[in-house]
Amino acid sequence: MGLERVESVLGRGIVVRGDNIDTDTIIPARFMKTVTFDGLEEHAFADVRRDPEGRPKGHPFDSPRFAGASILVVNRNFGCGSSREHAPQALGRWGIRAIVGESFAEIFFGNCIALGIPGVTAPRDDVYRLMDAVELDPDQPLELDLATRTLRFRGGTLSIEIPDWALGQLLEGTWDATRTLLVARDAIEETALRLPYLTGF
Repeated sequence: MGLERVESVLGRGIVVRGDNIDTDTIIPARFMKTVTFDGLEEHAFADVRRDPEGRPKGHPFDSPRFAGASILVVNRNFGCGSSREHAPQALGRWGIRAIVGESFAEIFFGNCIALGIPGVTAPRDDVYRLMDAVELDPDQPLELDLATRTLRFRGGTLSIEIPDWALGQLLEGTWDATRTLLVARDAIEETALRLPYLTGF
């Protein structure tokens, strides 16, 4: 088993507009009662997707136009509020493989990277241009190239930003802490045998 590197993401886009969309909006707390993350995708954006009677409110996550989309385009301070890992888990299980936005809450961003979901930023005008293009033509392919820090779509190419530490983890495959430990299992065991407080001498 090798490390899973995330070098690029190719897919269609889906737009969720609005600044300061918090993690309770992404996944309401009442759906966080299970011991696993299974099924969270069904409740992503639940309170803004449906009214109290369960009727759809026209949210993009329910629109056939965006079915199968994998690149989420958002605005400013996305993922603010509580630090719940359930928010990026719900998005990832819904099918989101990358998020493009103006800015992200710091803990939400870190939780995304820990799941191998790149969060990249672009200036406000560029994000709005991308949003308009995706809404006009949701079938167009978007290609996020992390190595060159660019995003290509039918309207052109955008320069995107991502912190060096996050980019390094994605490109090297070290974003997955469990897989990294398993790959290094032999080296870890060899080191353990040299530690007196583990071997007793």
